[in-house]
Amino acid sequence: MIRKMLGEVAMMPVNGLEPEPVLGSVSFAEGAETASCAGTGDAGRRGGFRLRRWHVVCALVIVAALVLGLCWRYLPDVYAWLSNPDAVHAYVEQHAALSRLAIIGVNTLQIVLAFLPGEPIELASGYAFGFWEGTAACLVASAAGSSLVYWAVRRWGWKVMGLFFTREQFERFSWLKDARKLEFIMLVIFLIPGTPKDFLTYFAGLTRMRFGAVLAIATVGRIPSIVTSTVAASAFGAGEYGVMVVSMVIAVLLAGLGAIAYRSLEAKARR
Repeated sequence: MIRKMLGEVAMMPVNGLEPEPVLGSVSFAEGAETASCAGTGDAGRRGGFRLRRWHVVCALVIVAALVLGLCWRYLPDVYAWLSNPDAVHAYVEQHAALSRLAIIGVNTLQIVLAFLPGEPIELASGYAFGFWEGTAACLVASAAGSSLVYWAVRRWGWKVMGLFFTREQFERFSWLKDARKLEFIMLVIFLIPGTPKDFLTYFAGLTRMRFGAVLAIATVGRIPSIVTSTVAASAFGAGEYGVMVVSMVIAVLLAGLGAIAYRSLEAKARR
């Protein structure tokens, strides 16, 4: 069935520089870079991508060092505060609007900075706001972050992609370039726990996928991962440790089964 779904998906043109290249014998990563650098053939342009990526890495290292320094100074007090669910909930209620804007903002930033893991923020949402509100906050952030990523990639192409990803990472998903039912396959991959959903959001911006479809897939497809995290965290905050353990076991099982399903899907599509 998967084999019948294979076709061709061309890269979107970037900044109207050149007619969009059709990805046939060219690898997806080469097509992505060509779409952004079409007409230049300048090796220095690619060097500029690497330089900007290093600038981003250096900036993140500096930020990480500052965060570690602050953690070293304040972590004991913060940990003691976080260990008291009543204190956390009281603070959230005292700063209702600010706390909710903060968790949505941090979660949105995590999606844009795709190399950062999203699970800790999902757990924090469930712990601080409970299952329903924590899940809603994560879904709002998913919609906001996915929209920013999609339109940024459509506008600047590899200038944005090259800041966070290498050509080797694109090669891992080159098999998707021939998927005729790309939207359906992307949804299936998003629903599988453990797949790099934030990377795939960037990936979608380089395809013919419509914004509405990408937004729906990126939001709905994250629900299984978000729900398992917020259920576990909210149960922990409420002292329902049995529910927490069960939800964690389910999350691990889903991740294992998802990894097997993803490898099987990829293998069938490559044949």
